[in-house]
Amino acid sequence: MRVISGTRKGHKLKSPKGTSVRPTEDKLKESLFNILGFIDDDVIVLELFGGTGSIGIEFLSRGAQKCYFVDVSSTSIEVIKENLNHTKLIDNAHVIRKDGVKAINFFGSQNLIFDYIYLDPPFKNYGLLLNALESIYNNSILSRNGMIIIEHEKELTLDDCILGLVKTDFRDYGSKALSFFKLL
Repeated sequence: MRVISGTRKGHKLKSPKGTSVRPTEDKLKESLFNILGFIDDDVIVLELFGGTGSIGIEFLSRGAQKCYFVDVSSTSIEVIKENLNHTKLIDNAHVIRKDGVKAINFFGSQNLIFDYIYLDPPFKNYGLLLNALESIYNNSILSRNGMIIIEHEKELTLDDCILGLVKTDFRDYGSKALSFFKLL
């Protein structure tokens, strides 16, 4: 696993040992950023259920202003910090060990707004994903033109409209898929 492009291109990233974290493969990450295109230097990103932090680090390497990394696992938080230190992107990051929905509620209370929100919740936990989406919507933390990107198992079919969010794209990559949502 490595940084695909940008100022930190080629830097290798660590992953927690064991099977509880599913790092996003380089091929899927490269496809995602080909879809997104140029990343403005003023965007603020949230990587929820961060795991290794590879998506947020890729955003930062490509020019994002700041990224918030959230995970409930202390092991994942340590790996994210190691990866940020290794890539020298720690100054543009906030790393938070907290339950995803509680973190979203906190961001809402602080009036934080994100341009991109990347969710990679544990597979087979549809309830957690829906709770996160509901909290994102209810706390108004997505910018008006912002995008939510969800990495999920291909078998999971997400509705075209969830609350005030509309699916704008879907791509599958073997056993995984990406769904893209925007505000209505």
